[in-house]
Parts: sequence; structure tokens; C-alpha cells
Amino acid sequence: QVQLVESGGGLVQPGGSLRLSCSVSGAIASTGTLGWYRQAPGKQREMVALRSRGGGTTYADSVKGRFTIFRDNPKNTGYLNMNNLKPEDTAVYYCNLDSPIGNFWGQGTQVTVSS
Repeated sequence: QVQLVESGGGLVQPGGSLRLSCSVSGAIASTGTLGWYRQAPGKQREMVALRSRGGGTTYADSVKGRFTIFRDNPKNTGYLNMNNLKPEDTAVYYCNLDSPIGNFWGQGTQVTVSS
């Protein structure tokens, strides 16, 4: 059974930083594309960042230069470093793994940016 478990969300002031983690079990994260998505209240889920099996990265325009996606293969864990956070980054953040054995989602972690 494949499970993705996010952690690291919380409340942070504008300009602050957070690191989200996505622990993967039952699959090898490096065999697929690891992604972070977010969904704000009343809005559709949107892609934030992707890291392909080959290491290539894609970012939403709204987070370029502020967010970094990376993967620790020995730990089978993905991360999203978020710097210079803005109130508009407030959302539930979801980890996704698109692998040869299927497409899987985590349960989400809340990020709130507010003073």
C-alpha cells in the first residue's frame, strides 16, 4: 500500500519560511515525478512545483524564486522549501507521486501566512 504523509505546515508571518516534507512508503519516490500542489478556500487545486525522475523541476510562476522542491532519495522523502511567504500562499498543500505503479496523493498540510 502506497502512502504519502505530509508534514511541516503551520502558521507563519509574511516574509517567513517553512519546509514541507512528504514521506513516501510503499513506492520509490525517485521512480516518478514528485509534485506539490495547493488548494486555497474556494479555489481549484493548482500545481506549485514538480520534480521529475530525472531531476528536472517546474514551478508555478507565482512561486518561482521563492520555493524549491527537492528529494532525499535515501530517505524516500520529498521536500518543499518555501521562503518569503505571502498571504496568498495560504492553502492546504498536497504531495503527489506520479509513479509507474500509479498516481498517489497525501492527505494535505495546512499553511497559513498571516500577521
